[in-house]
Amino acid sequence: MVDAPLSRSLSMDAVRVTEAAAIAAARWSGSGDELAGDQAAAFAARDALNSLAINGTVVIGEGPEGLAEELYLGQKLGAGGPDVSIAIDALECDSLAARSGPDAMSVMALAEPGGLAALPIIYMDKIAIGPLIPNDAIDLDAEPGDNIAAVAEALGRPASAITACILDRPRHGDLIGAVRATGARVKLIPEGDIAGVIAVALADSGVDLFLGTGGAAEGVLAAAALRSLGGHIEGRLMVRDDGDRALAAAAGITDTGQKFGTMDLAGGDVIFSATGVTPGPLVEGVRHEGGSVTSHSVVMRSATGTVRWIRANHRPTDASQTS
Repeated sequence: MVDAPLSRSLSMDAVRVTEAAAIAAARWSGSGDELAGDQAAAFAARDALNSLAINGTVVIGEGPEGLAEELYLGQKLGAGGPDVSIAIDALECDSLAARSGPDAMSVMALAEPGGLAALPIIYMDKIAIGPLIPNDAIDLDAEPGDNIAAVAEALGRPASAITACILDRPRHGDLIGAVRATGARVKLIPEGDIAGVIAVALADSGVDLFLGTGGAAEGVLAAAALRSLGGHIEGRLMVRDDGDRALAAAAGITDTGQKFGTMDLAGGDVIFSATGVTPGPLVEGVRHEGGSVTSHSVVMRSATGTVRWIRANHRPTDASQTS
């Protein structure tokens, strides 16, 4: 019997939160104002979370209390109920949303207390693979070529038939070169490493592994999704200076060389929800059509391995508080 301390109804509750945040953010899509879209999403998510029958604590959010107005670390949310940890990015890819670019989403994970790693908002080095590849086939500390060869062997393909997803950043120049030197292909994405990691577990994505550095918070949220989809992620904090070191210490992390696996990042029973703000490979964006607002979401629960895709129509007057 599966140990499932989270209520089944929390899956739909999670969707209501990301729907509300995505719809609020979509009003600012293309405005050029990143801050307004991010704030609108955060306020909408806060209100939706406060309507849920939980005692929620934000372990990953917009930032420390005093620097973030809402969804700050340690913030208590909910109308009362079981204790739940919350990891949330109310508007992932806010700069893309401000330009009406692709892949902007509202993303959240809920877990039993202690299930989600409370990591600082700094960079993390990551590698991720899908469910068809054994977890021990890859190693964050291995050379890119060795990881490509291991993935190719596990999938029974030549390296030339392997595709690695990497964020398109100058810091990844050497990594991209090393992957291409094996004959493997590189899919570069402008932002959105949550969707980039999740892609390794989707059969039709064309992505076999994810490599490179991105946000530590995004690593936790991506791990939450992989708990339902299968696959594996490894990550290590990138401490670049004393400021990063202080943030890690404030999060209770003294061993900054620690390697985190999937279960370290998102353990126990975990619910993951994402709603598109603008169109992307994982979820479609918010649309206004026929006098209603349409949203597209995916919600997953690790205890059952259930993955649901949800398309919902909302009356414009109710779109700020979905039900």
